[in-house]
Amino acid sequence: MVKNYLKIAWRNLIRNKAFSTINILGLGLGIACSLLIMLWVQDEKSIDKFHANGKYLYQVYERDFNNGKADANYSTQGLLAVELKRVIPEIQYTSALDNAGGTGNTFEVNGKINKMYGSFAGEDFFEMFSYRLLQGRVQTALSTPNAIAISRKMAQMFFKSPEDAIGKTIRFENKDNLQVTAVFDDVPANSSIKFDFLRCWIDYIKENDWVHNWGNTSPNTFIQLRAGANPAKVEALIKDFIYRYKEKDKTFFTELALQPYEQRYLYSSFKNGKVNGGRIEYVNLFIIIAIFILLIACINFMNLATARSAERAKEVGLRKVIGAVRSLLVGQFIGEAMLIALLSVIVAIATVLLLLPAFNALTGKELTLPVSQPLFWCSLLALLIITGFVSGSYPALFLSSLNPVIVLKGTLKFSWKATFFRKALVVFQFTLSIMLMIGMIVIYRQMHYIQTKNLGYNRDNLLYIPVEGDIDKNYAVFKEQALQMPGVLAVSRMRNSPTVVYHHNGSISWEGQPNDLHVSFADEVVGYDFVKTMKLQLKDGRDFSKSFSTDSSAFLVNEEAIRIIGYKDPVGKSLTWGNHKGTIVGVLKDFHFNSLHQPIEPFIARLSDKWAWGTILVRVDAGKTQKVLAGLEKITKSVNPGFPFTYQFSDKEFENLYKSEQVVSKLSNYFAFLAVFISCLGLFGLATFTAAQRTKEIGVRKVLGASVSGIVRLLASDFIKLVAIAMLVAFPLSWFAMNRWLQDFAYKIDIDWWIFLLAGVLAIVIALLTVSYQSIRAALMNPVKSLRSE
Repeated sequence: MVKNYLKIAWRNLIRNKAFSTINILGLGLGIACSLLIMLWVQDEKSIDKFHANGKYLYQVYERDFNNGKADANYSTQGLLAVELKRVIPEIQYTSALDNAGGTGNTFEVNGKINKMYGSFAGEDFFEMFSYRLLQGRVQTALSTPNAIAISRKMAQMFFKSPEDAIGKTIRFENKDNLQVTAVFDDVPANSSIKFDFLRCWIDYIKENDWVHNWGNTSPNTFIQLRAGANPAKVEALIKDFIYRYKEKDKTFFTELALQPYEQRYLYSSFKNGKVNGGRIEYVNLFIIIAIFILLIACINFMNLATARSAERAKEVGLRKVIGAVRSLLVGQFIGEAMLIALLSVIVAIATVLLLLPAFNALTGKELTLPVSQPLFWCSLLALLIITGFVSGSYPALFLSSLNPVIVLKGTLKFSWKATFFRKALVVFQFTLSIMLMIGMIVIYRQMHYIQTKNLGYNRDNLLYIPVEGDIDKNYAVFKEQALQMPGVLAVSRMRNSPTVVYHHNGSISWEGQPNDLHVSFADEVVGYDFVKTMKLQLKDGRDFSKSFSTDSSAFLVNEEAIRIIGYKDPVGKSLTWGNHKGTIVGVLKDFHFNSLHQPIEPFIARLSDKWAWGTILVRVDAGKTQKVLAGLEKITKSVNPGFPFTYQFSDKEFENLYKSEQVVSKLSNYFAFLAVFISCLGLFGLATFTAAQRTKEIGVRKVLGASVSGIVRLLASDFIKLVAIAMLVAFPLSWFAMNRWLQDFAYKIDIDWWIFLLAGVLAIVIALLTVSYQSIRAALMNPVKSLRSE
């Protein structure tokens, strides 16, 4: 019997090639989309799950309370990790972590020079995290001054093998000789922390005197609790920990809190001082999209199978007359659906294999089909069964319920309930499609807004060159020679880069400051011509200048800082930055120096042309970039021969702040297109069904003088009504979802009315194009044939 059913199913597929192709293609695309999203979601959820001590690992974050307002971030005090381990007995291990250089660091061994990326880390780092050591011991890898742990890749690059690297000396930034104390295996792809090397925290403290001021923050702090320790109790113990080392203020104070390390990657956003979402929102969004697209594909099968039900009604009637019971008929049609689902899965796997390289390039992942894992095939089998059952259930139940007497006597009639159900499915499809179109438009506009928003400085033609090696002590020569080049408009420097000013200082004070008011400032160290090079706008005062010898103890502040300080005429007023007392020489109009997810903070900058690290800023004349780069490379090789010439454009670094959003934007575009395309297949199926049902009606209308355009209008109007209902459902849901997404940005677009109008018009146009073929075909049919048809 099963063999007979399979034969019939196969013959039906072959006999109706167009129907079969549309069904298999629709389901195949839906399953392929679901598979890609499943692989992406699994990868996202696997990040940082490989650490053996994962359930004991936590990240410390700060909650800052300022006059009743709460904010939070991961930046902590430089000595916090060391002191937490010393004071809190429930904490077994701790480690701080901070970048050794945002643009990478240059290493040299026997004339071989290369740039690598890494961080400073505490001595317990390898005790806590499961980064496998190939050489060295976890207890001593980062415990001594000038110690460095390097990756397998780095060891092979400089020393040919991990074994040869251990104990050897490597030159760092052409100024420090470091000893390789450990070699670790290359960091796995599912680690949120990426690094080629780690330097010991002892050297970090030695190089950064600011860490002794507990009002300054920068590094991340991680802890590992002892087995059996209560996280809530430890969190209560560390809540006011920093006030062991500084005085507490009533209006501005900081609390420490804990977040499980395994959650950090997916839950990294803060709201009102607490963890509030993050990438998990995108993960959940795409899970929902995958389910909906798969449902859309299944709905297509239902509609297309129903559209052909009139053709198979007599088959069902004859089977029932000769004794077929309903359960066997249901089994037959479910089996046919399973066969189509199986063929669709094959198409889906082929599609995934074809698209995976492009998908990986888009998402920045290294995804592969886990064909060697039994769980993958079990999941695929479950997907096949669910898809086949869901897509085949309605046609099977409907066709098996037909009365054989009515079917064999005449034309198949459908009840209003069946018609309503099919139309409801189409409304559901287009509701989702319109929501995806609206989401695509809103996300695109927000990304465009971010990319084109006036940041308060001009990021076009602004070049970043890292301060490394001898370029620091030869900076004056570099600047002088660079300014003589045609196309170089200005040169300056700063401790960080204009896009990421992450260091904060809580030791800023001023005349008349209320005793209960303490504010954390984003602070920066800059060189001469900073304002000119950045093309910042001055609200009052001037830039740092060599014409004023007192500028060594002067400050630039932004408007937000003045609003907090309260000075009426700020230029010339005194200000104290820790031990640096000076005067304000310029007030900058507010500019964005971080992601647009964050509001503009109070900003202060002091002058120093002799900072050992940071970024050189070069303002280039438009259209002369290539000549300038060639000239700067020549100058760099002369003043800094031990280092390769490296650079980055400001707008490129700015784009890196929004990688997640850009990926989501592009994926949304593709998924929206796919959802609309699959929905159109469903609409095509319903148009086919409607045209078949109304064949005689159309014939009568033509005999009575109805025009082709009139009949097309009549048939199309039914579908436009369905799309209109979908629009009414989709608009409020879309507004709610996108408004919530935009709340993560401090600066965002408005969701204008025309976005909904555009999505609605697109949906109507797409629907009209989809149904026009069947409508025109039905309208052009010879009325004689229409009236003779049964």
